[in-house]
Amino acid sequence: MITGESRADHALRQIPSGIWVLGFVSLLMDISSEMIHSLLPLFMVTILGTGTIAVGLVEGLAESLALVVKVFSGTLSDYWGRRKGLALFGYALGAFTKPLFAVASGLDLVLTARLVDRIGKGVRGAPRDALVADLAPPELRGAAFGLRQALDTVGALLGPLFAVGLMLLWANDFRAVFWVAVLPGLMAVALLLFGVREPDHPQPSKGKNPIRWENLTRLGSAYWWVVGIGALFTLARFSEAFLVLRAQRGGIPIALVPLVMVAMNLIYAVSAYPFGKLSDRMNRMTLLLLGLLVLIAADVVLAMDDQWGAVVIGVGLWGLHLGMTQGLLASLVADTAPADLRGTAYGFFNLASGLAMLIASVLAGLLWDHFGPSFTFYAGALLCGIAVTALALYRLKNLK
Repeated sequence: MITGESRADHALRQIPSGIWVLGFVSLLMDISSEMIHSLLPLFMVTILGTGTIAVGLVEGLAESLALVVKVFSGTLSDYWGRRKGLALFGYALGAFTKPLFAVASGLDLVLTARLVDRIGKGVRGAPRDALVADLAPPELRGAAFGLRQALDTVGALLGPLFAVGLMLLWANDFRAVFWVAVLPGLMAVALLLFGVREPDHPQPSKGKNPIRWENLTRLGSAYWWVVGIGALFTLARFSEAFLVLRAQRGGIPIALVPLVMVAMNLIYAVSAYPFGKLSDRMNRMTLLLLGLLVLIAADVVLAMDDQWGAVVIGVGLWGLHLGMTQGLLASLVADTAPADLRGTAYGFFNLASGLAMLIASVLAGLLWDHFGPSFTFYAGALLCGIAVTALALYRLKNLK
């Protein structure tokens, strides 16, 4: 008899090596990025003297730009029938912009660096996700996306830990930490260049524009429902920079504030693969609904108290929500899109999410400045409630 544990081990062994390598590429790049991003809101507020509206604007513009760019990179990957080259360019662009954070003396260069860095993320995102879908057997798709997301999140966990250690070692020298962050980014580029062999499929879209009307209609109503649900998810979950600011408002020493991101990403990393594997065995919409309920709980906890214990619980619930839903949403896109249009499908999915991220982060900054942190997180819980209602109505419609 095969036990649950041995089945999980067997599934891990079945996942192609290229997906493991892509996971470690994401791990290294996230170490690089999170060493900077876990400190950047504090750097902007305490060193550059900006307000929280500026933090929300920078985060919203940066993340939404990354997601919008995915439309074009995903479409190009379908047009060419190749994914790796675009993904490599995107990772290289992200790595080579990291030094700009270290030399920034004003908001203008921080914004430029953040935008260019996120353009790199946008260029690589859709081709990389499509490459995972191309490499993964259909029966292991949820597990494959969960594994890649788990390794990605281990990097997001280690990055803030390194940032905390170096901040303590170097007496809160933000710029020195930013310089160190350049190294793992360059390592990620080298690993992708030499460690991933692209499969021969999918076939190119016959030399024609994948976003022509007849191709978009092939995506179907099920896919567009996933796009709408993904946008609602993003609208209900504003930038994680506000988790860092919430911890700082609770009186946590600046050098230790990145530990909130460590807590979040620890839960995220531990939960991503198990929930990805679970999504191969249960109704994925049900799991999405449960993930949104967890996010509501996180918002309520963070709204009620800013003490260390409450912040850790709220941030942990936030990470659990991410582990339950992010790889799952990527799997749903792959489930509902034709193989030769996967890059385009991920691109439009992330375009909708990008616009929602911009709205959510700017709104969060405005609410924070005018009404305070508690009101901001209560507003997030209200938006989550709207998303829960929409998802529940969708499930009822499909059960009829």
